Amino acid sequence: MIERVEAVPAVTTTPRHVAIIMDGNRRWAAANGLPQIEGHRRGMLTLRRIVIAAAKSGIEVLTVYAFSEENWGRAAAEVSTLMDLGATFARREAEAFAREGVRVRLIGRRDRLPIALREALAMLEARTAGGTGMTLNLAVDYGARSELCSAIRTLAEDVAAGRLDPDAIDEDAIAGRLSTAGLPDPDLLIRTGGDLRLSNFLLYQCAYTELWSTAVPWPQFDARAFSGALAAYAQRQRRFGK
Repeated sequence: MIERVEAVPAVTTTPRHVAIIMDGNRRWAAANGLPQIEGHRRGMLTLRRIVIAAAKSGIEVLTVYAFSEENWGRAAAEVSTLMDLGATFARREAEAFAREGVRVRLIGRRDRLPIALREALAMLEARTAGGTGMTLNLAVDYGARSELCSAIRTLAEDVAAGRLDPDAIDEDAIAGRLSTAGLPDPDLLIRTGGDLRLSNFLLYQCAYTELWSTAVPWPQFDARAFSGALAAYAQRQRRFGK
């Protein structure tokens, strides 16, 4: 069910980990008679605002779906634009995130990214490594199924090498080999743009995550809408299947 953002009640329970599928850049641009690049550019500005809002809200971890494995199938010009915008974002926001105590981590593959983007993201990680506030996970060239395959492959290698007893493979063993190892699972997953699917994002980690969707496209999503999502989360009762 899509929840509308209207009056925002006070938040009494803050999620430790929020994940966001940032969707709707292209549709927002088309609806406003603008080129796709403007939708993506506005989306980057929204990301900056939401990162700061999340950090100020006391959230410990924010994970955003910036570029999926499937996104490589888009037109080459659009992919190139996204790579350039990502590099610009990393260089431009490094100082601001460091000041806010935000520690940035990249999850996903690095080897297929253009060198300029790899270097910019590495710089962003290094510049914010000392952050003691919120952790920001940027999921770039990320796919949850590939992540699970990698974790299973690592487990198999450990068993074959005699480092791990097969009977010791449990949920913690799997979670410890994912890109989010050591972090709490998402409490809340926000999806903008109106669609209702996970899109190969954090499939293992979101087993008991609360889902919240809005028709508002990502470039139009603001701190008030974000507060609305947190307020909706605070009103829910989490049972974890019990």
